[in-house]
Amino acid sequence: MTGPRKQIVLGAYLGGVNHHTVWSDPAAGSQIAFSSFKHVARTAERGKFDFFFLAEGLVLRERLGRIFDQDVIGRPDTLTVLAALADVTDHLGLVATLNSTFNEPFELARQLASLDHLSGGRAGWNIVTSSDAFTGANFRRGGFLRREDRYVRAQEFLAIARRLWNSWADDDVVADQQSGRFLRRPDAGAFAFAGQQFEVSGRFSVPRSPQGQPVILQAGVSPEGRDFAAGGGPDAIFSPYWTLAEAQPFYRDIQQRAAAHGRPPGSVKILPSGAFVLGDTEADAIERHHEITREQISGRGAQILLETVWNRDLSGYDPDGPLPDVDPEPEAPLVIQGRARLHQNVFETVARWRAIAEENDYSLRQLAIHEFGHAEFVGTPTQIADRLDSFVQNDGSDGFILGSHLTPGGLDEFVDRVVPLLQERGSLRAEYEGTTLRDNLGLPAPASPATRAAG
Repeated sequence: MTGPRKQIVLGAYLGGVNHHTVWSDPAAGSQIAFSSFKHVARTAERGKFDFFFLAEGLVLRERLGRIFDQDVIGRPDTLTVLAALADVTDHLGLVATLNSTFNEPFELARQLASLDHLSGGRAGWNIVTSSDAFTGANFRRGGFLRREDRYVRAQEFLAIARRLWNSWADDDVVADQQSGRFLRRPDAGAFAFAGQQFEVSGRFSVPRSPQGQPVILQAGVSPEGRDFAAGGGPDAIFSPYWTLAEAQPFYRDIQQRAAAHGRPPGSVKILPSGAFVLGDTEADAIERHHEITREQISGRGAQILLETVWNRDLSGYDPDGPLPDVDPEPEAPLVIQGRARLHQNVFETVARWRAIAEENDYSLRQLAIHEFGHAEFVGTPTQIADRLDSFVQNDGSDGFILGSHLTPGGLDEFVDRVVPLLQERGSLRAEYEGTTLRDNLGLPAPASPATRAAG
């Protein structure tokens, strides 16, 4: 390999109560207490991670009309938690998953700009959409937004947010105590926008924040999503690909699309998310991974995971027996409410799963573990460092968003045992170089507008 080594981007996430975590482990702490969020964030900062990533929980999921213990999103408000973390960390980026379907642009832009001010330029926004009427019932807009309108609203939402953030220039706040002049120009903060989903105008109430605009993240690999990512939408996108054979073409495609839109190389970061299991030897790690997945996906949990595709009550099927012999019922009222559908063609998914189960002689639970329970990195610290580094240096991604099955202490062993190996080979910073999240990600700061962005 020639040229300098790519620096690995690292984000840390804290999982909810679901099949990714083992909340019942005696070593696990609270999924709700601030001490847990603080522990993970401080551990990530100790490991020189770029950011802490927090999902949102807008609804308590239900199964057949009742909340069930195996899958409870319930957690404190995302922005409130990140604002509190801003006070107990110094360098770590703070990225919030926030929905563009149920929020309003002015309110959310104001909250994110405020977080950027409070954190000294460390705010990020993972913009997501929803057509889930069950979740929407908690909000004034309800579930009326058509599926095809989600991205129209999301694109307008982001355009408005950026217009609001650009309605102030860097030097609009003069605060001249001698003259009594606070603002440089009388129209600071003025904005107006008219589109299919929004028609808003007024004055944005928060002066320009340290980053100018928070860092924007997005998920989605459809052609529309790729164009949105490359054409000036997000600064980083999530990737679902974990093999170089799949990841490298996706990486090249995004970079080529970004270049076609005039964006400089590296201006769109590509980040898969995943989990790790460490061991002193490879055999130890494999055995530990086996134990963890058995804890993550109980027999009851396996039934519920498969119900998300079958959309039937599968509680009568033996988890250690064969897969259900009935077809899915995608048009029936949802058995699981509040969870996004991960598989659009459920008949195709079930056919594929049956083939996998038959080929490997899998039970219902073993199939669920195969499909939902695998960690992406299993091995010794050296093996995991090798794979992380090789994946990034060979343009499979720019980095990773990592989580652990154990809250809040699971990330500690990664920081203690893998991070030093990455730092030794020059693939991960030994110290933070900049003061903002954009600085640390190597992203350019948006230019300060010289005049108000109205019309």
